[in-house]
Amino acid sequence: MTREAYACWLRSPGVGEIRPVSVPAPGPDEVLVRTRYTGVSRGTETLVFTGRVPPDQYAAMRAPFQEGDFPAPVKYGYLNVGVVEQGRADLVGRTVFCLYPHQSAYVVPADAVVPVPDGVPASRAVLAGTVETAVNALWDAPPLVGDRVTVVGAGMVGACVAALLARFPGVRVQLVDTDPGRAATAAALGVDFAHPADAATGRDLVVHASASAEGLQRGLDLLAREGTLLELSWYGDRPVTLALGGAFHSGRLTVRSSQVGAVAPARRGSRSYRDRLALALDLLADPVFDALLTGRSPFADLPDVLARLSSGRLPALCHLISYDGE
Repeated sequence: MTREAYACWLRSPGVGEIRPVSVPAPGPDEVLVRTRYTGVSRGTETLVFTGRVPPDQYAAMRAPFQEGDFPAPVKYGYLNVGVVEQGRADLVGRTVFCLYPHQSAYVVPADAVVPVPDGVPASRAVLAGTVETAVNALWDAPPLVGDRVTVVGAGMVGACVAALLARFPGVRVQLVDTDPGRAATAAALGVDFAHPADAATGRDLVVHASASAEGLQRGLDLLAREGTLLELSWYGDRPVTLALGGAFHSGRLTVRSSQVGAVAPARRGSRSYRDRLALALDLLADPVFDALLTGRSPFADLPDVLARLSSGRLPALCHLISYDGE
């Protein structure tokens, strides 16, 4: 038997819509999941919504259960938390996280879902994909005890990185953003806050997540000699210009990228993508991450939410989408 469900599709750049879909009964080693919450990743999903994924990145940007192709029509998203209603006996009734788009119910292979620990609320669990990105970033550039670390960009990814850095012994963390309202987020996460013009210099590590050339340049300017900048931003089709004269060479500075699509080299072979996601879910037992959930809307309003996030009319870190009327 099939089941009726509903999914959010990007019909054309800037225009989303809710469409009915048919969900089949789960086969062997599959599960049927009823969605409770999805999260909107403000950076990546607004680039997709506005049609700004570069053609040469279509394959790299493809989500695990995406349907359609860039720029549109496409069904996109990857922060989904629901309840398993049918399928493998050990998963039925469990709350699970899946890298699935915004859809009210779906069938996937059983190994595509990861159980949410009992101590993690379903609403907070939507952050697992972003915390996974932060975990991989700190596997790529782990701080040393006593390091002075700055995170430039207090968006969803930057705030998750700052939250994890606050747990490292002796590490002094400053979160930098142009929006003074993000000072409250920094305080909730237990780290210092500064406007870019007032940010501390002489930093051993800078994690850049502002998705702006200005933020990237400021991050380089904050580094101590032989310091490292870890780049987490995704720019879409926007070019980035940097001034690499000055201290870049004389200071022996390093710029390196981190990409959640690949496990960090230091953990390659010993950790899988699933291990990394399970770790992210365990870390979400800390209620400090609730500071990143900055709004909630019903699923029916998702096309309008995406439009408002993309235009900047709706400020948010992670905007929660509810499927149960909660």
